[in-house]
Amino acid sequence: MAHFIDRRLNGKNKSAVNRQRFLHRYKEQIKKAVSDAVSKRSIQDIDQGEHVSIPSKDITEPVFHQGKGGHREIVHPGNDRFVPGEHIDRPTGSSGGGSGSGDASDSGEGEDEFVFDISKDEYLDMLFDDLELPNLEQNQISKLVEMKTHRAGYTANGVPANINIVRSLQNSLARRMALQAGKKRQLLELEAELQSQQAAGASAAILQLIEQEIAELRRRIDAVPFIDTFDLRFNNFVKRPEPSSQAVMFCLMDVSGSMDQATKEMAKRFYILLYLFLTRSYKNVDVVFIRHHTQAKEVDEHDFFYSQETGGTIVSSALKLMAEIMQARYPAAQWNIYAAQASDGDNWADDSPLCKELLTQQILPWVRYFSYIEITSRAHQSLWYQYETLVKSFPHFAMENIRTVEDIYPVFRELFKKQAA
Repeated sequence: MAHFIDRRLNGKNKSAVNRQRFLHRYKEQIKKAVSDAVSKRSIQDIDQGEHVSIPSKDITEPVFHQGKGGHREIVHPGNDRFVPGEHIDRPTGSSGGGSGSGDASDSGEGEDEFVFDISKDEYLDMLFDDLELPNLEQNQISKLVEMKTHRAGYTANGVPANINIVRSLQNSLARRMALQAGKKRQLLELEAELQSQQAAGASAAILQLIEQEIAELRRRIDAVPFIDTFDLRFNNFVKRPEPSSQAVMFCLMDVSGSMDQATKEMAKRFYILLYLFLTRSYKNVDVVFIRHHTQAKEVDEHDFFYSQETGGTIVSSALKLMAEIMQARYPAAQWNIYAAQASDGDNWADDSPLCKELLTQQILPWVRYFSYIEITSRAHQSLWYQYETLVKSFPHFAMENIRTVEDIYPVFRELFKKQAA
């Protein structure tokens, strides 16, 4: 009996290639399903996989079948229910192309849809497809460079802390074998000759001469040191320039009395999309949460979204705090700085010009990208119009309006869409 063993690299996942081909073929339908899922998901599972449904009519495949004409032999099934001329009643239930039972389904699936799961990575790939970090041209020109230490083989000179014990012992063994091998071979020959001379009854003078040569060889063998400074090897380290891979995202949110919980939830969804997007571009991402009413303070994520503290509105307090934190902890020479400000647009009228001044002088010259999201269905107020004057002067400053939950993902794509070459 012959036995066959599958040793292919993807033996446990034989459909991986076909799956990628399927995802590529129905990319548009899947992207639409992912886009619809963003606005329906809770905060906790926004970065999980997704159930995707595709109408059956969209996944039809070309098939070969018999054309008309020609000679064919067909066996039809028998008929034990009807006779010629008999009237056939209309079928009961729905006449559509569904399951045919006429009953509602509690599973949300039917025969008219093809449902499958996509993984977290596939979901995020679709979610952020055709998006990029803004202002890429400026990032390439002023790319942040850090000198990082890397291993670079071994060296014969170094400090004791960097000694490589294994490599040093290997060199020691090789040296001792090279210096002692010939002498040990001579020693074995002399010992064999001594035994033969003793057996042959040689004179005492001859035996004493051989014993002196053996003693001299043993002394020379023992004189070879176990380890020598020539054997020592040290780990070598060199510094190489590398682009910075760390970023910080400032989340600034208005928590005044006009910001209700629904508005805060929409802001949180936008912030999470931005955070997931940044983590796919940088190894290390810090998030700084700043909430403000008439006063601003840095808080953790829970207090940022769920604290009950409220009050009037002075937006400049948050911008001042952000500028102070940037200067103290995130110098622009070492960090890629991003910021997203969410508000319903209400602000003390005299404070809006001050916000523009703070952005112009202390924030926008140092950040990679600053996005202002106004979450309201009402008419824009003074803060929006002050910010509008910054768009022309600072290409890395953007502003959008979110009215409903369904607007979050389209606005996000608009802010981070790839720019035409």
